[in-house]
Amino acid sequence: MSAAPEHGLEPRYQWPIPPAGGWTADDLDRIPGLPPHTELIDGSLVLMSPQTRFHMRTMRLLERALLDQAPDELDVDREMTIRIDHKNRPEPDILVYRVEGDTGPRQTWHRPEDIVLAVEVVSDDSVERDRDVKPRKYAAAGVRYFWRVEEERGFPVVYSYELDPATHAYVPTGIHRERLELKEPFAISIDLTAINRRRPTEG
Repeated sequence: MSAAPEHGLEPRYQWPIPPAGGWTADDLDRIPGLPPHTELIDGSLVLMSPQTRFHMRTMRLLERALLDQAPDELDVDREMTIRIDHKNRPEPDILVYRVEGDTGPRQTWHRPEDIVLAVEVVSDDSVERDRDVKPRKYAAAGVRYFWRVEEERGFPVVYSYELDPATHAYVPTGIHRERLELKEPFAISIDLTAINRRRPTEG
């Protein structure tokens, strides 16, 4: 008996069957009918659950602040994959990258060497990936800065990390509640309590 109708899918929908050895980074752009924001982790497709308001508004807050405060040589994208290797194209919620990494309007992924900061906003279905799997992969790929954002009483808490070049692992640089203040990768100040404001404000 098919479980498709129970999950709201069309009865004739056919899930893509992975080839021997799993999917590749190139396959992610070629598989028809994938839901938006599908990731590739170790050759397996990872589908995103419906987005919560906290998740959406946290991304909006951070994206606006990063765009406003980033220097001219850096730019900001949201929900775009990083092609780490043949079997891994994770999708950070937000990433800051060097402008020379922009290859044009049809670009679907970034090179890890162009990424300055990767940000993951933790969801109920992504706790293990965002706290463990994806940070390890970003660190191994040389992404220098990483933020993990968790929800606490409806507000974002940002856990910031920097790459230790000797161990190729992240070391914590702070836990930020109410306001995020950092000097790296550039001087930035974000009022984390402004998550529900409809319009951006200074500071």
